Amino acid sequence: MNVNTTYTQSTLCRPFQTLDIQFEEELNLAWYIMHPKPRPCCTLELVHEIQQWFSMLVRDPIAQSIRYIALASDVPGIFNLGGDLDYFIRLIRNRDNASLLRYAEDCIDTLLLNHHGLHRDITTMALAQGDCLGGGLEYALSSDVFIAEKSARMGFPDILFNMFPGIGAFSLLARKIGASAAEHIITGGKVYTAEEMFDMGVVDVLAEDGQGEKAIHDFIAKEQRAANGYCMFRKAKKLTCPLTRQELMDVAEIWVEAAMNVREKDIRMMQRLIKRQSVRT
Repeated sequence: MNVNTTYTQSTLCRPFQTLDIQFEEELNLAWYIMHPKPRPCCTLELVHEIQQWFSMLVRDPIAQSIRYIALASDVPGIFNLGGDLDYFIRLIRNRDNASLLRYAEDCIDTLLLNHHGLHRDITTMALAQGDCLGGGLEYALSSDVFIAEKSARMGFPDILFNMFPGIGAFSLLARKIGASAAEHIITGGKVYTAEEMFDMGVVDVLAEDGQGEKAIHDFIAKEQRAANGYCMFRKAKKLTCPLTRQELMDVAEIWVEAAMNVREKDIRMMQRLIKRQSVRT
């Protein structure tokens, strides 16, 4: 992530461990840029810090002019690799259903805030400039606008370790591209190119490599010509096909049950994926 723009500093730019916050005042745009450790996945720390920043945006008078927020990553070639598999394995081996469900609940609450624009008429955006997998893709799909550079790859590999993505994948994809196409993507376990996902309607805007930030700027400039119409249309669209917390939590309970049913060979597959993730970072 390399935004060639001068940002206005704000009290909202408090230091986080997993996020870098930057503002483009002239576009009423705030960036929140991920760098979770030790791997670029959906750690609890990342999820909680996004929640904290959202809360600050809602409360702080300085942020009242913000109309767009964009999620990106500063890890070269990686947006987000999905759920924290190392944490999952510990909870599975300890038979700790409750903690795994709390993890899902935290992820769902954060995802829903993003999906609903922090309940403040904010347009939410995600920019994938690298691999966007599992939970990372679920979160990107919860945004109003999903932009990806051509070299990005994305998909749900969960079926490879005998699970399924349970933090909104089917709910979000089915609303966007239809239930049959959503099922095909989720159960196939394939990692797609950004161009393939654009052709299927999953990605909203396809950008050339290195042009993702410009694509965000261009989208905002275009939308601002009829900002009221776009904003109200999104409200109407979400009203006709509402995404509820109850729906997501019901699915999450099935996801936790699936996790507790995995076999030792499935856990070994998770461990191999963790090693691959660690090598890349």
